Amino acid sequence: MPDTAFAHPRLASIYDHFEGSRGDLPAYLGIAEELDVYHVLDIGCGTGSLAILLAECGRAVVGVDPAEASLEVAKSKPTTAKVTWIHGDATTVSGLGADLAMMTGNVAQVFLTDDDWARTLRAIHSALRPSGHLVFETRRPERRAWEEWAADPAHLTLDIPGIGPVEQRRMVTDVRLPYVSFRYTYRFLADDAVVTSDSTLRFRDRDEVESGLAANGFRVLDVREAPDRPGREFVFVTESVNT
Repeated sequence: MPDTAFAHPRLASIYDHFEGSRGDLPAYLGIAEELDVYHVLDIGCGTGSLAILLAECGRAVVGVDPAEASLEVAKSKPTTAKVTWIHGDATTVSGLGADLAMMTGNVAQVFLTDDDWARTLRAIHSALRPSGHLVFETRRPERRAWEEWAADPAHLTLDIPGIGPVEQRRMVTDVRLPYVSFRYTYRFLADDAVVTSDSTLRFRDRDEVESGLAANGFRVLDVREAPDRPGREFVFVTESVNT
């Protein structure tokens, strides 16, 4: 089940405002250009920011996400670019024949069990053409990002057009490595409504990620930095191989 932050209509409608300019996305556009791909699958596309940018560059794009509220936001965005939106997860796009699959925003960390992660990788493999590519990011565990989150409650209030002021707070609720749980609380000051969203992420080290990829049909071509977050992320560039 998707987190409330993505699945609740009130939270999905404000997601982009709190995420800001998405400085992480230009690097992914650059990778798509570097790999010279046309048909792109955006897994966990959320409100569609990357999918729309890719489509506006002339690519055929499929965005898939299990949170219907987020997809409704994506569909409502003013753009002339065509994206095919699918409500589901990677298992719903088998046989797509995509040149490239992408997971941004640390989507790879939401798969908590080994079985879920392996099932997702196998599903992505089946959605790619032979020798297609998978590119995704995941936080480096050694940076211990949860300690920064605990020290910074991310208290922020934004005045959102058509909605009014909304207050956001973050709290780390549990650390049992490799799992870290946290809660975002949103207060809509116009009517004093409060909506919370609880999340748990799994922090895998580089060796664990690489072994999982190899076991499920992928060869690692490169492991890069995220240019907007140096030293904080692994960005894996991989190629599907016969299994």
